[in-house]
Amino acid sequence: MKGKVLIVGAGSVGNVVAKKCAMLPNVFKEIMLASRTIEKCERIASEITDRDIATAQVDAYDKAALIALIRDFEPDLLIHVALPYQNLVIMEACLETGTNYLDTANYESEDDPQFRYKEQWEMQDRFADAGIMALLGCGFDPGVTSIYTAYAAKHHFDEMEYLDIVDCNAGDHGHAFATNFNPEINIREITQKGKYFENGDWVYTEPHEIKQLVDYPNIGERMSYLLYHEELESLTKNYPSLKRARFWMTFGEEYLTHLRVLQNVGMTGIEPVTYEGVEIVPLKFLKAVLPDPAGLGTNYEGKTCIGCQVKGKKDGEDRIYFVYNNCDHGEVYKEVGAQAVGYTTGVPAMIGAKMILEGTWSGTGVFNVEDFDPDPFMDDLNVYGLPWKEFHGKQLVED
Repeated sequence: MKGKVLIVGAGSVGNVVAKKCAMLPNVFKEIMLASRTIEKCERIASEITDRDIATAQVDAYDKAALIALIRDFEPDLLIHVALPYQNLVIMEACLETGTNYLDTANYESEDDPQFRYKEQWEMQDRFADAGIMALLGCGFDPGVTSIYTAYAAKHHFDEMEYLDIVDCNAGDHGHAFATNFNPEINIREITQKGKYFENGDWVYTEPHEIKQLVDYPNIGERMSYLLYHEELESLTKNYPSLKRARFWMTFGEEYLTHLRVLQNVGMTGIEPVTYEGVEIVPLKFLKAVLPDPAGLGTNYEGKTCIGCQVKGKKDGEDRIYFVYNNCDHGEVYKEVGAQAVGYTTGVPAMIGAKMILEGTWSGTGVFNVEDFDPDPFMDDLNVYGLPWKEFHGKQLVED
């Protein structure tokens, strides 16, 4: 491949992806950063002082405009880090132009707040027939958590039976209420019903109904709430030996109090309301008044911890294994002017793009990251800013 990438999206994650790609000129030989707001692209490009980064204005909802941009720049790969609402439109543009595709989150309809791969998986034959690849969910969760699971399956288990993915942000950004990535997507995600996989079926719970204290490495105990995350869908499909798979995320009590109030007064709604003769979506208005996640890094302190606990059998004996990463908000800001949540999504997107451009991961069709060999990705996590650690025998998440 020529080493040309088009990055669509110039928010918190797009900032990280552009800067991390720019650090590898032998892999990413030409970079274009495009967004609906050209000023965001130009600001990021101006902060990359040792490379020339092309910028462009494009509305990712406008398939014709996106196709025209792709044909003009002729990238080998499009890295989509804009809104998950736009996944299908961007994939259609990639099919039209014969361009490889990568995203960090599954498709979501604006009208139906579900998180599913169905519509993207249904494009398998079309991508295969076009001779190109679509790599789905190559962030941290989904993404690295799936790689962790694949690594556990390859090296530590003959049969995986129980999977618990945990995500803790123990940082403090100093705001009374803010989300660490797009507020609209974040709030839709955490206010939906919980869901987990058990004995071949999906079990539904009320939002935040199930919780437990988890002792996170280098952070300590934090209350963690069961919610649904899209990697559970692909992992339970690809690892049929799993008897149960769950996802847990930490929230502070103050955060949950703010969220409950916003829900109670209707500010998290996705149905339009009429205000002074104009239709507005309450959640979109809320997004406009909340702090921009891309600007949270300035005074952010503390660490994240994201990992996977796997229980199963090896050589006929029960085994428990935990693999994780800690990421420091302050260190991330020094490196790329971002916060750790954007960094932990952006770095894996860059590594996934590197895997494709170098031919380490190859194929035609639609793939999730666990479809490929996890070892080179795990190696690159250690090299490019997200080092991982592992231990055996200690159970952090209770049954």
